[in-house]
Amino acid sequence: MTTVLTPASPLTAADRCDRCGAQAYLRIVLASGGELLFCAHHGRKFEPELKKIAVEIQDETGRLGTTPATADDNER
Repeated sequence: MTTVLTPASPLTAADRCDRCGAQAYLRIVLASGGELLFCAHHGRKFEPELKKIAVEIQDETGRLGTTPATADDNER
C-alpha cells in the first residue's frame, strides 16, 4: 500500500511542543493518522523512538540558526 502525503504547511510560532509548550520545530506524522509537534530539544531526545512510528518527519530546526529577513539591523 502506498501512502500519499500532502505537503505540510510550515510550522509557525503558534505551533507548540506537545511535551513542554515551547515553539515547535518538528512535526511527526504518525501511521495512525495523528501528528505530534516537538521543540528541537524534545525532538532530539525522542528521535530514535519517533523514527520507528513516523511516516514523515518535518524538521525545521535549521531555522534556529538563521536571522529572519525582517529583523532590525541591531538584531543581526
